[in-house]
Amino acid sequence: MAVILKRRYLFVGAINTIFGYVVGVAMYLVLSEYFHIAVIATVVNLITITFSFITYKLFVFKTKGAWVNEYFKSYFVYGVSALISILLLWIFVDKLGLNIYLSQAATIITTVIISYIGHRYFTFKK
Repeated sequence: MAVILKRRYLFVGAINTIFGYVVGVAMYLVLSEYFHIAVIATVVNLITITFSFITYKLFVFKTKGAWVNEYFKSYFVYGVSALISILLLWIFVDKLGLNIYLSQAATIITTVIISYIGHRYFTFKK
């Protein structure tokens, strides 16, 4: 069962990752003239956390009920990874001058690891 769970998590995670990458880069390209990267990254995280929560709940962990409780737990898990992601984006883009494509891809690796552990043992713990 654990192998199937990990496969589903990776598959849905790939969808969530693509969604997050596209939304992150698109919002940066559209809004970077008007807002700081940290503001854009915060908004992107709000959108992508909600999307990821729904996909993990329905297709991976398949828990019943407890929508509000699990949603807030997922925000805690993602909050930690989002803060790290925002900090990394700020460092990569503003301080190191790396392009947004590479920077966004690099931060995704960190969030995948943190979110799997957090969701498996906290958010959707049965």
